[in-house]
Amino acid sequence: MLPSRYAWLAREPGPKMIVEALKLFGTMEKPGAANNPTIVAWAKEVGGEVADVYKADSIPWCGLFMAVVAKRAGKELPKHPLWALSWSAFGAKAPAPALGDVLVFTRSGGGHVGLYVGEDASAFHVLGGNQSDRVCITRIAKARLYAARRPLYRVEPANVRPIHLEATGALSLNEA
Repeated sequence: MLPSRYAWLAREPGPKMIVEALKLFGTMEKPGAANNPTIVAWAKEVGGEVADVYKADSIPWCGLFMAVVAKRAGKELPKHPLWALSWSAFGAKAPAPALGDVLVFTRSGGGHVGLYVGEDASAFHVLGGNQSDRVCITRIAKARLYAARRPLYRVEPANVRPIHLEATGALSLNEA
């Protein structure tokens, strides 16, 4: 269930990637050697090299989450979608981050990818997978932004817009 401060998202009619991502909200990886069969099944659904490589939810899965969301939304995936930084080649460069855009971040040891749902003065509010080992919304410092990419639309949804939110909740320092 969405936290009350993000409940408005459930009433947004699009973009389709947000709608699809919200259906997965709250999915959690299993601790230790166990695997959440839902997350592992996403790799099979995406197919190709993703299905060949991804076998356990202990493997970073922010890119896997984005791949299954994009596929379900009918969007073309970047090459090597498991790698967060590969999403910097997705869609088209966004002139300014807005609802439903793919945000790619740098972090120690790699990157992170998720969907823009809003921003405050210092952070983006990001709907993504493998954030505290689950699908949730977290705040990530704007200074870590590597790329903002807009999905390719035949007709861009009217609600693709910047969303200004209050700075509530902890700032994520590492989504690994």
